[in-house]
Parts: sequence; C-alpha cells; structure tokens
Amino acid sequence: MIEEVIYISDFNVKLDGTIAVRKTTDVTKDGAVIASSFWRTVLQVNDPAADEVLGVDGYYRTLASDAWAMIPAPVVEEVVAEEPAADAPAEGGEE
Repeated sequence: MIEEVIYISDFNVKLDGTIAVRKTTDVTKDGAVIASSFWRTVLQVNDPAADEVLGVDGYYRTLASDAWAMIPAPVVEEVVAEEPAADAPAEGGEE
C-alpha cells in the first residue's frame, strides 16, 4: 500500500519573531519511504497563512501563537509639533 505522510520537519523561531518552517512529504510503500520532498516558508509575526501552514489547532500553531505573544510591541515615539513662539513672524511674512 502506498501512503503519503506530511509533517513539519523544522520549526525555528527567530529573534525577530519570524518562524522558519519546513514541511516534508514522505511517500511510503509497505512502511518504507520510497520518495521524499519538502518545502520551506517563513511566517511573519501573526501571519494570516499560519493556520494553513501549521494547522488551526495543532501543536505547532500553539507554539507560534505563544512565541508571537512574547514579542514586545514596537515602541512608537510620539512626535509633538512645537507651537511657534509668540514673537516669531508668521511663515512667509515679514514684520
């Protein structure tokens, strides 16, 4: 009997929050692997393709969610425009 077995053979969380994934497909006949192929992808933080690549409720999907939950939110500095001084001339005008 010939069967196809697909599994995640590499799962690597990087410091920037991306996750490198390799999925392998083994074709077996009578329990012996007769062919094997794989493909790789890199998931970005909270990547919408994660469910399709890792499975909706699978072990690796949970690991990805946990890893992404630990990434600190980016720091956004608020830029406040300074008010012109009261004695400064208006733009484009002369005193």
